[in-house]
Amino acid sequence: MTGVVPARRIPIQNLTDDAFAPFGAVLTAVPDGDSPREGERLLDLSRGTPRFYLMALQDRPARFDSITRHRSVTQVLASVGGGEWMIAVAPPGAVDDPEDRPGADDVKVFRVGGDAAVLLHRGTWHAGPFFAPEQMSFFNLELDDTNQVDHQNFSFGVEFVAGQSS
Repeated sequence: MTGVVPARRIPIQNLTDDAFAPFGAVLTAVPDGDSPREGERLLDLSRGTPRFYLMALQDRPARFDSITRHRSVTQVLASVGGGEWMIAVAPPGAVDDPEDRPGADDVKVFRVGGDAAVLLHRGTWHAGPFFAPEQMSFFNLELDDTNQVDHQNFSFGVEFVAGQSS
């Protein structure tokens, strides 16, 4: 008997420094003039021309079957206007090996409050941003050609749905 493979439910985790450390850093507001924090020092845009832009997205429920990584750059994402959103991530693994793939059990989904940004390590696998409203905009810092020359995708062959574990 053949049938449709059921979606794999994945719990949504709260974003904390420790929980997110394998994937990057959590960035939150600091007083003007403070010295850079450790997570901010992870930013690496040395392999090209930086691009900071507002990314407009529509209709992004927390469902995905593939994941992406950028092997040449860190990436920073934050919502415009302070809305809550989610991101799915898996550890970078062997960043310089184009054949390296994430394991389905390595995927985590984090809830990101509107008062935080995430900095993804170079090579961190990710899907999203995901959100409940019909549309949201995001601040995105990467390289100007990231989506043309540094966009490695992997399909799991099963759909993930963020929500409570079943």
